[in-house]
Formats: sequence, C-alpha cells, structure tokens
Amino acid sequence: MRIRPAGIALVVAAVLAAGTACSDDEVTTDPDPTSSSPSSPTPSSSGSPTSSPSDPAPAPSSSPTEAALGDTITLKSMEGAEIAVTLKDWADPTKAADGFTVADDGKKFVGAQLELVNTGSKVYSDSPSNGAQVADTKGQRFDVTILGSDTTEGPEMVSSLTLPPGDKALGWVTFEVPAASKINRLQFALDSGFGEQTGQWIIK
Repeated sequence: MRIRPAGIALVVAAVLAAGTACSDDEVTTDPDPTSSSPSSPTPSSSGSPTSSPSDPAPAPSSSPTEAALGDTITLKSMEGAEIAVTLKDWADPTKAADGFTVADDGKKFVGAQLELVNTGSKVYSDSPSNGAQVADTKGQRFDVTILGSDTTEGPEMVSSLTLPPGDKALGWVTFEVPAASKINRLQFALDSGFGEQTGQWIIK
C-alpha cells in the first residue's frame, strides 16, 4: 500500500512539543489490574489433614505478566490526558472490505482492533493510527497502512480523534507486512506516537 497516515499537522505539533519536553521514555508491558478476585483454595477432604510440617512449601501464585490480547494498558499523554488502551482483537491476515484494495505482491495485511477510553479529566485529540507499530520475530517493524476502507473484520480507526472524558473510540488499525512475517509485538503510544509512554502487547 502507498497511502500514509493522516494528521500531518498534529505530528508536527507533537514533534515540537517532544523537542521541548524532558525525555523520559518508557515501554510498559504490564496490563492494568483486573477486578477479578483470586481463586479460593480447594477445600480439603473431610477428615483429611490439610498439611503437615514435612509438606513442601507451595509455589508462589504470582508471576510476571505481559499484556496480550484482551488486556488494557493505561497511558498518559504529554498534555495530561489519560487513555486506557485495550487490544480487543487481532487478525492475520485481514482484507479491505471494499474488495479492491489489496496488499502488494509478497505482502499481506494484518490488523489490530483497539479500544481507547478517556479515563482522565482532559479532552484528548490525536491521530491514533500514527501511534501504532508492530514487530515480527525477525525484529522488522512496520507502521500503520491506511486502507481508505474498513476491514472485513470491522470499521477502520478514525484518522482524527477528539475524545472527551468518559468517551471511547473503537476501530481497526492495519499494517502491510511481508507474507512470511510472524508478528509477535504490538506497540501503541499517544500523541501520534511521540508520547513518553508506550504500551506493548504480545501477539501469539
């Protein structure tokens, strides 16, 4: 595909802002805590001892978790907006719904459905597609390709977004990658990709 993301003016503004801000970039792979409660211990059989001094100590119940499909990572913009970003769905491959837009020879389209929820108190304005990027197992990285059409999975993410507090936006972002690529990472940053915080999800 040949079409590049919209929002050039916004990108320029973000670059200028980034140039004047203190650089303290970070990549977070930790999903937001969920509201589900931990599992209750399995009750022991009646009359059976629950433990003895010689029993081995139980293994730790917690382990490092990396955000994946269905997980949410909350990011802050350079202007203080707070956006909860969820990877809702993943498609490999995907197609343009118009039936005419196709990937170049030797390539394919893959897509991520993202949900952005403004959980803060400030209006957030951005071109979300500019902030998304994927990587494959070889380390090759790919920016979003604007199809100019919805995908067969659902509507494309809007190119220009103004999100008041409490509102949400849902849409697909699409990438054109080599047909043999195995995508294993999705990254997303606010402020057209210039935000200091970048969320990262594993793709399986």
